[in-house]
Amino acid sequence: MARPHPLQNRVLPTGEIVAIPDRGLFLGNRGGRIHDLQTKTLTKRRWSSRRWICCVTSFKNRQRELMGTSYTELFFMDEVTALASGHRPCFECRRAEAKEFAAAFSEGVSADEPMKADDMDLVLHEDRLENGKPKRYSAAFESLPDAAMFIWQGQPHAARNSKALMWTPRGYEIPRIAISKASSVTVLTPACIVHALSNGYAPTWHPTATA
Repeated sequence: MARPHPLQNRVLPTGEIVAIPDRGLFLGNRGGRIHDLQTKTLTKRRWSSRRWICCVTSFKNRQRELMGTSYTELFFMDEVTALASGHRPCFECRRAEAKEFAAAFSEGVSADEPMKADDMDLVLHEDRLENGKPKRYSAAFESLPDAAMFIWQGQPHAARNSKALMWTPRGYEIPRIAISKASSVTVLTPACIVHALSNGYAPTWHPTATA
């Protein structure tokens, strides 16, 4: 039987966690449980540890009760959205992608060798939060690599092929007004992940990005 109301477990590019019916292509968590077991609603916390990951929705036929006794399951429209909100690929269920991400991430921060998960999480946590809130900075649109997300005219967008796609809960749309290359935008994707994208990491897009 379907729930009368969706659970608060969908992550926006801004990092906010909201209650909407659309689940998305990827699952993830923020290190543990951040919900109340009785009501299945979020507590005031928005993370349990620095380990914010992005996983596949099905792995080795494992079955879980949503918002059960373990971690709080979160959902992302696509991996581009997950990266914008500060999550990285999981080393268990997405090992190949996680290794590619680690290589690009490490090159982006000028590390001597591919970084371990815990080391990346230290850098990520510094880049995604400032005083407990999502960290933002400004940049020219033309400087952003594909899959970097940003706010423009109050709406989240993603850079793709030197153009911008507007994010919606169900997919991407072409904005009514094109963004000039020199436009200054507020970047959502943490800087270290932007560097990883610049150094070759290619995340999974929602199908509407190529429609």
